Amino acid sequence: MRQATVSIDREALQSNLNRVKQLAPQAKIVSMVKANAYGHGLHDCLAALNATDAFGVACLAEALQIRDVGDQHDVTLIEGVFALDEMPIAIANRFEVVIHQQQQLDWLIQHQDAYQAQGLKVWVKLNSGMNRLGFKHLEIIAIIQDLQSRGFNCVLTMHFANADRDYPLNDLQVQQFLEVKTACAPILASCCNSAAIYKWPELHFDYVRPGIMLYGASPFADQSVDQLKLTPVMSFNAAIIATNQIQAGEYVGYGSTFQAEHDMQIAIVSIGYGDGYPRAYSKQNYVSINGQAVALVGRVSMDMIAIDITGLNVEIGQPVELWGKQRLVDDVAAANGTIGYELLCRLSQRPQRY
Repeated sequence: MRQATVSIDREALQSNLNRVKQLAPQAKIVSMVKANAYGHGLHDCLAALNATDAFGVACLAEALQIRDVGDQHDVTLIEGVFALDEMPIAIANRFEVVIHQQQQLDWLIQHQDAYQAQGLKVWVKLNSGMNRLGFKHLEIIAIIQDLQSRGFNCVLTMHFANADRDYPLNDLQVQQFLEVKTACAPILASCCNSAAIYKWPELHFDYVRPGIMLYGASPFADQSVDQLKLTPVMSFNAAIIATNQIQAGEYVGYGSTFQAEHDMQIAIVSIGYGDGYPRAYSKQNYVSINGQAVALVGRVSMDMIAIDITGLNVEIGQPVELWGKQRLVDDVAAANGTIGYELLCRLSQRPQRY
């Protein structure tokens, strides 16, 4: 059998959730499990995250997957419903919705009695400068106050555009959020994603929304998971299926982009972009064998990669870690000019999962 595997460490997931609790002990936790739990497998992660207060997903279909396995945690649809006929389904399943545009607001009011009968909170999104979703701060106050007058229990929410770094927009976003929060008091509030949980403890408020940190990857380009006291949850592995001795001047892989400068031994590993392993990298990329970094050579193909094993004692069938606890997904992502989020989410279903 082809040895390409994805293994999920549930204890690591629980440990990372506990890290959130240490950092934000007074806030409730909405664990983000959208995009199939960031590629980790929703069903594999729900049980390990049982100690969370709620789950966050992007859409109704993802929320229904949570109910399909019998999980009754609170669930927030962070992009709200996408059509009027989704609202009664959301209400029947006790999903709380984010309202970020007028049409959704109209749908909510049409279903006011049923929504309130379930005791559901409505999350109202402030567009404080990211300019994706939400109401601008000059209009959201009137919207929230109207919802409050109708008896809705509201949560003011927003999303930082640059929580992972110091940036002038951060101050503006915080200022607008606090202005709205004050004008609409008393109101529940939530604005912290993974990076903001670390960066602004004073902004934890009522709910924090950890995502990437739960899965043991860093939300910061300049801080490792070790520094953040997180543990990688996913191990992506394959095996050596062949070895070749090549001479100086010979080429490796499609396009003959790699030419050996000296005699060397290479190994072929059973993984490729068909599995979700990234093809393009702007810096030298590595895998890990027994904790040792081993360089890729030549292009990544659909099913295979080549690595330089010159001077190493390896054999066919040798396990190779593509990313995990030794070769961090954040480092693979950096070599590919992207972020760990993308690599985790775009894994295919081809590797066997454990």
